[in-house]
Amino acid sequence: MTIEQLHQLFLEFPQVCTDTRKISPNCIFFALKGDNFNGNSYAAEALKNGASYAVVDEGEFAVNAKTLLVKDVLTTLQNLAQFHRNYCKAKVIGLTGSNGKTTTKELITAVLSKKYKTIATKGNLNNHIGVPLTLLSITPNTELAIVEMGANHPKEIEFLCQLAMPDYGYITNFGKAHLEGFGSEEGVIKAKSELYDHLTNHGKSIFFNADDPIQKNKLGSVVEKYGYSQEDNQFFRIKLISADPFVKIAVGDTNILTQLVGRYNFTNCCAAILIGHYFKVDLDKIKEGIENYAPQNNRSQIINKNSHHIILDAYNANPTSMRAALESFHQLKANYKIAFLGDMFELGKTAEKEHQEISDLVTIMNFDQVYLIGENFFKTKGKLNKCKSFDQLKETLKNSTLEHATILIKGSRGMALERILDIL
Repeated sequence: MTIEQLHQLFLEFPQVCTDTRKISPNCIFFALKGDNFNGNSYAAEALKNGASYAVVDEGEFAVNAKTLLVKDVLTTLQNLAQFHRNYCKAKVIGLTGSNGKTTTKELITAVLSKKYKTIATKGNLNNHIGVPLTLLSITPNTELAIVEMGANHPKEIEFLCQLAMPDYGYITNFGKAHLEGFGSEEGVIKAKSELYDHLTNHGKSIFFNADDPIQKNKLGSVVEKYGYSQEDNQFFRIKLISADPFVKIAVGDTNILTQLVGRYNFTNCCAAILIGHYFKVDLDKIKEGIENYAPQNNRSQIINKNSHHIILDAYNANPTSMRAALESFHQLKANYKIAFLGDMFELGKTAEKEHQEISDLVTIMNFDQVYLIGENFFKTKGKLNKCKSFDQLKETLKNSTLEHATILIKGSRGMALERILDIL
């Protein structure tokens, strides 16, 4: 079966599923393989549960006309997504960066959806499987698609750009994320810049932070670029008024009070404001979209529990985002501050150095209490409270009386530090 023929089936049954636990009626099931599963073995179950077709790549599972045999299921999914993206008329905005991708994507969506029919990456489905699924969610009515692209090794963004063929793009920042795969901070910059390289090579438009020297220098000779800045009148002016705790922004005479904490969320908002302005969304609608956006899923969430005021930022962490969160927390006005910091993953040979630097930084900040959790933080030098595991932290806090505290919880997803809420 050719991609063109498969696409005709997809137009008739425009729902794709890769998990038999989430089968929707009349969808097409793609039997993907993983380290611990073989989707081919679930094809019959998918059809039984309501799928119209199942795409498989092992002959023994192609038992009837509703099982479509291909050479490789993943490649077929990607090729179908690429074909569908080119078939549809929607403009695609590509988004990547070390920190803030998902929050920025949601803010951009909140703004653009005030004027346009939009779709966007769900959650953080931003890899070689998630991007195709996002592209396949584009409908004939979609005007703008915001596609988040993640990467943990070189050439991954380049590949995702070949699938999504973005018309526009934005990089949130370049930070110390996934150093194990990129090798160095320079490797991060080179890999994330694959989005800007693609856009430049194809004569497309770039949005950027003109106050970021890396982005400004890299895009010096690029013609189709649109930036925002706090000070430079060459670019769209957006000013930070305050972030104590919520980010407040000025665009001309209009003030925007967000539900986002931390100065690091200012640039995430700026991207949405700039892109909304570029697409001629009225400023009052931009303001409405941003002010109504409330973070969820452990991303800079404000939670009031018992007598505590908690900033829950436990979705992910790397040295750059950890430092930004701590600096923002340090600037907050509060009587009693406690920081719970969990290990940062995927740092490779730099893990010891990066964890020690964070430990040294938080020591200087002199919060009332600090708890470092995880094997990497446990190895650091210093006199802070250190727990090798979450269970050890739980035991440590068993006899503690914590009241009326302002608390920061920050760590990598694998640490699942949101569990701290249950023991406070």
